[in-house]
Amino acid sequence: MFDCSFVIYLDGSDSYPGNCLCPQGRNRGACMKSLSRWFGRNLIRIYAVVAFTYLFIPVAYTFAFSFNDSRKSNLVWQGFTLENWQNPCGAPEVCTALVNSIKIGFLATFFSTILGTMIAFAIGRYSFKGRSTSNLMIFLPMATPEIVLGASLLSLFLVFHINPGFWPTVIAHVRFCISFVVVTVKARIASLDPRLEQAAMDLYANERETFRRVTLPLVAPGIAAAALLAFSLSFDDFIITNFNSGTMTTFPKFVHTSAARGIPAQANVIGSAMFILALLIVIAGQFVGKKVKVSK
Repeated sequence: MFDCSFVIYLDGSDSYPGNCLCPQGRNRGACMKSLSRWFGRNLIRIYAVVAFTYLFIPVAYTFAFSFNDSRKSNLVWQGFTLENWQNPCGAPEVCTALVNSIKIGFLATFFSTILGTMIAFAIGRYSFKGRSTSNLMIFLPMATPEIVLGASLLSLFLVFHINPGFWPTVIAHVRFCISFVVVTVKARIASLDPRLEQAAMDLYANERETFRRVTLPLVAPGIAAAALLAFSLSFDDFIITNFNSGTMTTFPKFVHTSAARGIPAQANVIGSAMFILALLIVIAGQFVGKKVKVSK
């Protein structure tokens, strides 16, 4: 803290513990310098506190209202209860929607991770005609508004007489998740040291063994991060899903439909559980990463 021994307090007393001002006089410059140094040392902390508060207020609200003893509407606090956590499927169709979202998320993650990883290796490690165009085509879906992408995919399905439903939704999710997988994995590939692979070659390892024993383990964290990103994007997508799912209900569609009459507390329970699960996965990943570094 800066020294306030030469300043006057707002109420004119010398015992007020709060705000103080730098008065006019010979010590004003020293006061301003002390104030500037204090803000310089603590500005990042203040920004971090404000940013994390802004980010976690919705999470805290969702978690708190998962314990709300509400019957129809979960907008007003009506009392504490554990019944919602004991019976998360108490609201009609909430678990059916959750299962649909998890199925679509896993399938979209599986296919987009495999295809995106192969594309990332092709663009990141090899030179070929049309490489720049391929990079542009990868970034194009990320720059396209989801409502345009969803409507375009729906039109394409209808042209081929494919009715909206489960598999069209999976195909649509794979389509927009691939770009994020490619960008994530390609960034990991670009950070690799080529001398490691060259050293493996010098030790008489062929290309297949070098890829399996050296390249793939080094790229694996990037692939895992891309898979987690793809699943999260697929699980919580609403716009593209709403265009291509037809009458099938996913968790985001359930929440959107329920918002008009009040989102049930069971939806808060599921949302909180998914957040806690994601947090545990991130913490476990950090712990494993540290253990690997220590072992090396």
